[in-house]
Amino acid sequence: MTDFPAPTRIETNGVTLSVHLAGPETGQPLLLAHGWPEIAYSWKNQIEPLANAGYRVIVPDLRGFGASDCPTDVDSYTMDTMVSDLTGLLDALGHETAVFVGHDWGGIIVWHAAMLAKERVAGVIGVNTPHLPRGSEPPSAAFMAMGGPDHYILRFQEQGYAEGVFTGREDDFFAFMFGRPPTADELDGLYPGITHIPKLFEEFTGRSEDRIVVGPEDRKVYAEAYRQSGFAGGINLYRNFDRNWERMGGVDHRLTMPCLMVSADADFMLPPKLAAWMPALCRDVEFNTLEGCGHWTMWEQPDMLNVIMLEWLTRRFPARK
Repeated sequence: MTDFPAPTRIETNGVTLSVHLAGPETGQPLLLAHGWPEIAYSWKNQIEPLANAGYRVIVPDLRGFGASDCPTDVDSYTMDTMVSDLTGLLDALGHETAVFVGHDWGGIIVWHAAMLAKERVAGVIGVNTPHLPRGSEPPSAAFMAMGGPDHYILRFQEQGYAEGVFTGREDDFFAFMFGRPPTADELDGLYPGITHIPKLFEEFTGRSEDRIVVGPEDRKVYAEAYRQSGFAGGINLYRNFDRNWERMGGVDHRLTMPCLMVSADADFMLPPKLAAWMPALCRDVEFNTLEGCGHWTMWEQPDMLNVIMLEWLTRRFPARK
């Protein structure tokens, strides 16, 4: 894709989001939610194929990211708030429902939208991020067990720490984050150190282009966006993990709408085994696993991801050209 759609400023839920729109206005709406540390640009390679297939593609910079509003307080990034941003965006665009598509944090948000605003969610596509049951303990306990006190999500709880590590080194940061993944067979031997992102980045001195999955021109887009927005907004999502866990107590996690799960076998953050819960939670779910793919699926295997999504969408949610 050579052209990324120009942004439109849209007010929703007390903030203004920067939103990229493509495809026929009468097409089946698809709402694509990015993760951390990304922006709407992460869907660059999906927008044109989906729009050309007749879908109305809606791709926001989430609150706290890119050119969207970036409130500074942690309370502005709870799950209820993030879901309301998306349903408010549908309201502003005149859509009753959409298929919600999410990667990484965007995946967490769209699965929660399917629980908290199910009347607005026609279907869900999780890219790397599965739908999970509510654990018996707060998430912070699981992160401690997985990576110890230097697990990046635990270090993110320290306000100002990660921001201070990343800010001013934006170009290095994205060369570091978008590194080529280890193989699936190597992953188990890399814990807990592989989860220590801020600590590892403090020691990072660069890597060759053949070991980075996103090219230099695309990384420049990310780096410039974060030089403008800063890192605090996105990191504030992580500071609500335990609060969101408390919020979801008593909420029915079972879903009835059509769901598609696309896993990547070399994703250390979200390995395919996490999707094992989904048949018990999702009445109507299909699975695909991309081999030799790490966390940055939309960049690592864009064509295969597009084929999988369009095959499922064409069957379950025709574009209605």
